[in-house]
Amino acid sequence: MRGVRGAVCLQADDPVEMREAVAELLGAMLERNQITADDVISVILTATADLVSAFPAAGARDFGFIDVPLLCAQEINVEGALPKVVRVLMHIESDRARGSIEHVYLRGAEVLRSDLNP
Repeated sequence: MRGVRGAVCLQADDPVEMREAVAELLGAMLERNQITADDVISVILTATADLVSAFPAAGARDFGFIDVPLLCAQEINVEGALPKVVRVLMHIESDRARGSIEHVYLRGAEVLRSDLNP
């Protein structure tokens, strides 16, 4: 089992944008790691406190994660933290080396992991 991390920034607290951003992120996580939805064991999604219009898991369901266990939580509210961010921790079935997993940061979330996004 491996974990794949990702994050995406939203421009506004909007349920349509939430669904689109989450779907874009999950698709990129699968594509970049050459995995399918069948490889996904479970997904934890967090949202910053300024995102209250929709559950990130609704976007994951729209993406097609119908039978994947999903859990939403609120990200800790740290002063000065990047706003309007959805973070994902995807647990996958994989024999790949941990170092070969590609974590995905989109739409401005790249600043969260500048070590991965030079």
